[in-house]
Amino acid sequence: MHPYAELHCVSNFSFLRGASHAEELVERAQALGYAALAVTDECSLAGVVRAHLAARGSSLALLIGAEFALHDVFAEGAGPAGVATAGPVAGHIHPLPDTAPRLVLLAQNREGYGNLSELITRARMRADKGSYRLLPDDLADGVPGCLALLVPSPLAAFCAADQSPAHSGLSSLHAQARFIRERFDRRAWLAAELLARGHDGALLERIREAGQHSGLPLVAAGNVHFHVRSRKSLQDVLTAIRLRKPLTELGFAMAPNAEQHLRSRLRLAQIYPAALLEETLEVAAGCRFSLDELRYEYPEEIVPAAHTPVSWLRTLTYEGAQLRYPEGLPDSVRQQIEHELALIHDLSYEPYFLTVADIVRFARERGILCQGRGSAANSAVCYCIGITEVDPARMSVLFERFISKERNEPPDIDVDFEHQRREEVIQYLYEKYGRHRAALTATVITYRARSALRDVGRALGIDEQRIDRVARSHQWWDGKRMAIERLAESGFDPASATVQHWVEMTSVLAGFPRHLSQHTGGFVIARDKLRRLVPVENAEMSDRSVIEWDKD
Repeated sequence: MHPYAELHCVSNFSFLRGASHAEELVERAQALGYAALAVTDECSLAGVVRAHLAARGSSLALLIGAEFALHDVFAEGAGPAGVATAGPVAGHIHPLPDTAPRLVLLAQNREGYGNLSELITRARMRADKGSYRLLPDDLADGVPGCLALLVPSPLAAFCAADQSPAHSGLSSLHAQARFIRERFDRRAWLAAELLARGHDGALLERIREAGQHSGLPLVAAGNVHFHVRSRKSLQDVLTAIRLRKPLTELGFAMAPNAEQHLRSRLRLAQIYPAALLEETLEVAAGCRFSLDELRYEYPEEIVPAAHTPVSWLRTLTYEGAQLRYPEGLPDSVRQQIEHELALIHDLSYEPYFLTVADIVRFARERGILCQGRGSAANSAVCYCIGITEVDPARMSVLFERFISKERNEPPDIDVDFEHQRREEVIQYLYEKYGRHRAALTATVITYRARSALRDVGRALGIDEQRIDRVARSHQWWDGKRMAIERLAESGFDPASATVQHWVEMTSVLAGFPRHLSQHTGGFVIARDKLRRLVPVENAEMSDRSVIEWDKD
């Protein structure tokens, strides 16, 4: 069996497309003996952290990337028998599955990762929440530090590679390949994705012709949407939910087979020429980036020019101590302050304390009620710089509950602001640090049992009123699975094939990410461009932006 690296794979963070968790994909790739797996969610890096944690310590090389539909980059024409193949704005629903050419970008190094993250941010920020728009100018510099795979539309199998189906311009595969070659030079490939759809031979021939014409080498890829074949049923349900249609009305929008899973290397060797499988290893070898290379750096504006973070925190602490203890600082509190400052210095957390102190100062200057809470109440430093109101002279504090060398993680300082004026604090952070350096963290909205029950029921064409009756009867102690007795109480036959499918798909879908929302007030503030650390996109609320990762 040939070694193989899968270069095109989406997780369930390609919302309502991918039908497997990133962890499931990594585990399956390991079991199949893959050399590498690329997680390439659509215009997103939201799922790569989970894949990274799952692959850490294993022999599987994890490649970090993303895919983009090229609706607005290439002018599409019309497919066979007059079927329209031009989709709306990239990232929105298109009528047929995978009809648009796609671009897969893989980060080679830290620079490439930063450029990819910025590219995703640009595409997301120029579109409404949940969508994106990639333009030709976005690829003008070839996204340095990234390898590119052009995935032709499967409809290219029905057209001569050097001709447009209906129009000129970038509608032909030849022109598209030249476009990518001109921008990425020798960092680009044409991806052959052979999915047993009846036209694999013709598609491979068209891709070979375009490769010879443009000078792009060919490589195998799988357009993977789920880790095992049996997840095809769930992927069909996700398609129905995404298109807001029952399964019976999906037609050609539903994938015709289950080949978009992680296939065995024996199966791949039977499908692809050996040279294309070997080329996957060449591509994977060019990608050495790991998320372990990312480093967060605190902003610098919080320290006056004549100070360092260490000296400024010490200054603010003792200035605050004079205000807190006008009759003199007790020796016990002074010893506690020195103990805390020493530990804070050992862990280099001064900028974090200074940032929170600055936010609290802003709020209090404007009369915005705020209060630090939680384990920060165990800190004399937090009391002196105004974050908390717990006097260490009147109670016994245990700073190690708040900060510990053994835990090796930053302290969690929670500050509550009055709800009606929280937006003022948020906009202060945007104004102080700039939108290119500050954004809210995301909250991943996942399917709960009831929401999964409702969406799967609609996809199966079950009457809305009957779905609602079952959903209302579901109790939290029923867990992810629908209780058989509740189905019977609602008039369903638990033995029917439709009901059994409903039960099974609901239990699998529960826990899947549904979409990204914004945290109520969790901010990330970076020293330099935040978008080079993690992609940023528009929030649902105006004048807010949110990163693609949650607070964890």
